[in-house]
Formats: sequence, structure tokens, C-alpha cells
Amino acid sequence: MNDTSLFNIGNVQVGGNRFFLIAGPCVIESSDHCHFMARQLKALSANLKIPFIFKASFDKANRTSLSSYRGPGLQEGLSILQSVRRELDVAVLTDVHEVAQVARAAESVDCLQIPAYLSRQTDLLLAAAQSGCAVNVKKGQFLAPWDMKHVVDKLTSTGCRRILLTERGTCFGYNNLVVDMRSLPILRGLGFPVVYDVTHSLQLPGGQADSSGGEPQFIGPLARAGVAVGVDGVFMEVHDNPAAALSDGPNSLFLNKVESLLRQLVEISAMVSGRELS
Repeated sequence: MNDTSLFNIGNVQVGGNRFFLIAGPCVIESSDHCHFMARQLKALSANLKIPFIFKASFDKANRTSLSSYRGPGLQEGLSILQSVRRELDVAVLTDVHEVAQVARAAESVDCLQIPAYLSRQTDLLLAAAQSGCAVNVKKGQFLAPWDMKHVVDKLTSTGCRRILLTERGTCFGYNNLVVDMRSLPILRGLGFPVVYDVTHSLQLPGGQADSSGGEPQFIGPLARAGVAVGVDGVFMEVHDNPAAALSDGPNSLFLNKVESLLRQLVEISAMVSGRELS
């Protein structure tokens, strides 16, 4: 694999063929739960010497149903993420959905994420790129991987070079997604670190009528396949009790299954990149 650009997201260095992890619950459920998940995932990552970025959303603006839980909102949610970042000394990533959210979020986290549905929204991309934060863009379910060149061009037009590109599946008929593994090296060819969002790739959008379903039994096989193809990092939604999760439980990975999977992914990544395990 060719090296991608190397840069820092908070206290985490990404790129350059070193495997890293983005993980956390889909949405902030409470301050206590957020801190608990970040603490557990940080410990697991540190034990395996994996650079770790904690992920949680203050608002899930694209839920299936009007009655679905969206999160605590901008002010409370960012306050929680800021405390996680400060108290646990972890890098933090969160979604932004509107230009008006960008400046406030950039004060509280290390990386702003552009949701897949919004990956072509020029004003949002430019605002995120100008915020001073690193930017992670999820490839739209409706985009070919080579179309992400235009996204990159928008971001780099501002001078932003701390960019992650994330594959999260492509629409495959109704209520289904599929990942074309060819997209991973194509995205990597754009020169920036590529992340494989394995849990969202197994989402069944709207598949439970008023909410999304998922196929978590395939998280392990597809994560191993994606890392074998060649990515810089893996994104996983993780929960200690997916059945009780307030968002995306059906496609989340059980917290107690994270360590064994990460051990496998680290070994595969080292083999593919030709890097010795530390």
C-alpha cells in the first residue's frame, strides 16, 4: 500500500499506513454512558497500541422516524463531548449537519464529520474545512468512489489538508447497502487516509419500518476483508447493550466483542502494510 498523508487529529497521528480506530456509540445517550464507553474503548485501544478517536453524535438529524431519539442537542451534547475529551485525554469526532453548527462544534472536538447524505453540500464542506478541525467525510450512498475527488477539491480549496475519507456502503436496492471493496483503493488514490465504516455498511436503512435494521453478524468478516484490501482506519459503532441502544443498535458491535476483533485487524493491517507489530 502506498502511504497516505500523515497528520494529527488531537493527540492521535493518522495516515502513513498506521492502523487507527474510530469508535463509540451512535449517539450520546447520557453523560455517564458517553464517558463509560470512551473509557472502555480507550483502554482497549491502548492495550493494543491502536491510535483511538472517540465518536458520538450530539444530534442524529437523519433518523428514519420523527419519534426516533436524536440526541441531547448542540449545547448539552458538545458540553459532554468536551468533558470526555478533557477528562479522558482522547481525540473526539462528531457529526455536523448545518453550517451554523460548525464553529461551536470546532471548539469542542478534534474532528468534524460530514454525514454521507450531506457529502455534496458545498457550504457545509467549506465551513468545516475552514474551521481549523480535521474533517471526515463519509462517501454518500449515492456516489461512485471517484466522485469523491470533487469533495476533496472543495475541502482543499480552503487550504485544508487534514482530511479523512470514509466508505460506508452504497445503496443496493431498497433497504439495503453493499460495499464494493474496489472503492477502498480508489479512495486511497486521492491521497488521504481512508476509513472503512464497517457497522454503517451493514445497516438496513428503514429496514424495520420505522427504524433501520442491521446485520451485525457480518461485522467481523467485512472488517477483516476491508483491512485486508487496505485502509488506514476502521470506524465502528459500539455499544455495551445494542438491544437497548437509542440509535443504530441493530448494526452496532457489542463492546465485549471489540478486543478480539481488533487483535485480528491489527495483525491483518501489519501484514498488508509490511509493518512489524509493535
